[in-house]
Amino acid sequence: MSIHENLLGGPAPTLLPDDPGPRELIASGAAPTEVAKKFPASSLAWAQLSDEAFEAGRVVESYAYARTGYHRGLDALRRAGWKGHGPVPFEHEPNRGFLRALHALARAAQAIGEQEEYERCTAFLRDSSPTAADTLSCTPAGAAGRPPHAPRPDRERRLNGADPAGSHAAAECRSLATDGRRLAYPRTSVRR
Repeated sequence: MSIHENLLGGPAPTLLPDDPGPRELIASGAAPTEVAKKFPASSLAWAQLSDEAFEAGRVVESYAYARTGYHRGLDALRRAGWKGHGPVPFEHEPNRGFLRALHALARAAQAIGEQEEYERCTAFLRDSSPTAADTLSCTPAGAAGRPPHAPRPDRERRLNGADPAGSHAAAECRSLATDGRRLAYPRTSVRR
């Protein structure tokens, strides 16, 4: 039995085809703006731009980048056979760009007061991938009182392997680990 098998008869999980170009460029330190120029259909590049804008306090810009990544991801999902609902597993790395863009859209929508869109995107993320919802919105120990989508540099460090306490990352946020490996996505510093 597959880990993604749906026993209730719903749609099969949608697995986007691998497109390593954007992921490799970001991991190598390329500026996300350059990655987006070279790979404009990459949700990952737009999600990265959204994250960086949000962290810098540019929430409207973050919203625009996230919306672009979200729509690029919807296009890719439809090309992969997605019918508007069903699982989009975070465990499948090519799906992470879309899921990150969806999370970033929810975060930015909340920041600009678009509560209905925030709720809709948050529900869509959870319905698509509970793992993504838990991983991307994880609130580490000691962050009580922080808005759910406020920038969290401590979480970003853990997701990117820069946490000096490394092994404690999974203990602080159990959803970051599956089968003993931390789920991570590449991060770069802002370069424009």
